[in-house]
Amino acid sequence: MSFKSLGLSEPLLKAISKKGYETPSPIQAKAIPPVLEGKDVLASAQTGTGKTAGFTLPMLHLLSKGPEQRYRPIRALILTPTRELAAQVHANVKEYSEFLNIRSAVIFGGVNQKPQVNKLSQGIDVLVATPGRLIDLENQGLLSLNRVEIFVLDEADRMLDMGFLRDIERIMKLIPNKRQNLMFSATFSKDIKKLAYSILNHPVQVEATPENTAVEVIEQKVYRVAKGKKTGLIIKLISEGNWKQVLVFTRTKHGANKLCKKMISAGITAAAIHGNKSQGARTKALAGFKNGSVRVLVATDIAARGLDIPLLPHVINFELPNISEDYVHRIGRTGRAGAEGQALSLVSADETTYLQGIEKLIGESIEVEIVEGFEPDPDASTEPIKPGQNRSQGRGRNSNSRNSSKKSSGNSKNSNRSRSRNRNTNSR
Repeated sequence: MSFKSLGLSEPLLKAISKKGYETPSPIQAKAIPPVLEGKDVLASAQTGTGKTAGFTLPMLHLLSKGPEQRYRPIRALILTPTRELAAQVHANVKEYSEFLNIRSAVIFGGVNQKPQVNKLSQGIDVLVATPGRLIDLENQGLLSLNRVEIFVLDEADRMLDMGFLRDIERIMKLIPNKRQNLMFSATFSKDIKKLAYSILNHPVQVEATPENTAVEVIEQKVYRVAKGKKTGLIIKLISEGNWKQVLVFTRTKHGANKLCKKMISAGITAAAIHGNKSQGARTKALAGFKNGSVRVLVATDIAARGLDIPLLPHVINFELPNISEDYVHRIGRTGRAGAEGQALSLVSADETTYLQGIEKLIGESIEVEIVEGFEPDPDASTEPIKPGQNRSQGRGRNSNSRNSSKKSSGNSKNSNRSRSRNRNTNSR
């Protein structure tokens, strides 16, 4: 199958060819035809499957077929959860529309709004936006969404994770009822399906890969290790492996900063990226990671979502995510476009239940290795630290002993503080 066989216009085919693409990815082949037919689409696609082109190409095709207008109202709105993803989607829109008479702009918070407002005032066809800045500028009367023909909700699952449901509902009231809707999500959870039914009209449902499965080309491995030895082990693995580009995930912003400092002290160039970093700092860190001046990028889940890092060879879970599906999102950063990748997880005793949940989700057991000198603590509690679960449900080998109980109680208090920070982080 070729892009031409999908029915895309010559200017788009020219732009695709310029980027060096010859055949559409599975999600592109499945999503583009129904979008071109004007149908609503609900698509499930993991990171790195080419989903952005799956909606930008047919969207641009449809917009280019419309009558030229002297004043350009916003005719297509693409809503994304993060600044980085918004910038990346806009870059794709600009590349694919190079030979079309289409204008586009991107708006997001954390930066001066004046340049964004100036761009909007010139008239644009396609707007890529994050919810907060979009609502802010609309409240100021600096943009209007009453002429939107195509609405795209990208990474809908992460939108809900970040607490944007009310913002989405508010934005829906600002755009016309008669429109084409496209929703892309890595997973089809109950909440996603509920949101889809409230937005989409008789949608065509497409999936690039089976729901919630890890990419097959990714080599996965678990290192069982004592909690206090994780930092030493990750430094050993990166140093001795001479790895040049490693994306490391932590649960919290504080954890990302702390690990980053330890890396630098060990002679490994590293940068942290999370919600407390300014847009300038995040852009600089990502640029350094891409050009090789930064070997390790330490990130939280939300900050890493939407990062475009082609052919990333290594992803390390310094801490397993609280939610099993997030593991799939994380390791999906590697093994992209058919390339091989390696996903490693450093798992301490209190993350045992998380590991079991992940293995159940992906339908396989992950290979386990123990490195000499970094062995797991045989006396550590394996009590799960899931939110809302009490200490008595733990399954530590010495959970009935008084000493272990005291140890577990201490861990539980620390875990409660960590969970509180985590929930606050995800709600922003």
